[in-house]
Amino acid sequence: MKIVEKALDLLFPRICETCSRPVDRSTGSICSECLMNMPFLPVDGCCRVCSRPVEGYRGEYLCDDCSGRDAPCFDRAVQSARFEGEVRRLVLEYKFRDRVHLAADFAEWIEAAARARLNLAAVDVIVPVPLAFAGRFVRGYSQTELLAHRLSRSISRRMACALKRTGSPARQSTLGERERRKNVVGTFEVVEPALVRGRTVLVVDDIMTTGATLSECARVLKAAGGAARVWCVAIARSARQRPERRGGPGHLPTNGRK
Repeated sequence: MKIVEKALDLLFPRICETCSRPVDRSTGSICSECLMNMPFLPVDGCCRVCSRPVEGYRGEYLCDDCSGRDAPCFDRAVQSARFEGEVRRLVLEYKFRDRVHLAADFAEWIEAAARARLNLAAVDVIVPVPLAFAGRFVRGYSQTELLAHRLSRSISRRMACALKRTGSPARQSTLGERERRKNVVGTFEVVEPALVRGRTVLVVDDIMTTGATLSECARVLKAAGGAARVWCVAIARSARQRPERRGGPGHLPTNGRK
């Protein structure tokens, strides 16, 4: 298989999606130089639940959003990059314009981010965030399923489409934070509870903004599916965040240092 891939690279060189030069890496569609310039999120100085980064802090802390009454239902969530610049363009191309080959690059990103902050050996099953029927019909594919499938092969864990969408909620991107949380309530259903019951589930999504969608997926997987623990991964984290309520990064841990 590797011989075939090398032969195809010689005949049809892969061109970088960012700079249009030949890709100098053995896999993917982004060259090493462009990859180095991507706005990847730091591993250190992040909220231990949602991975929200705070510049200037070391260690982990607990942000206000994850310590308040509206704390998310997932146990941890990890994102690989900021949803800005080239990352934003590439994710939207992948999501809406059939650039499905980018799944290879994005799966590598989320695996690297997950390995840095999660114990992937503890994961039992990988579950993609499902698309609504209309969205999948129009696109012809599910970008989250493609990611979850590649990740499952890479870490040798089963992928299960254990969730399905119900109803027709408004698009999350058109709503504010409070409205997003209300909008997703009751929009997911567990269709294969036996696959998640008592297990550690890794939910895969493309973009995390407020975390409302991933939180609702986690709530349903735990309440209806009986999942023991739900971790989440996403390609990118949107910069659209509500300001801190108390003017600080949240509750800093004893180990965290400014």
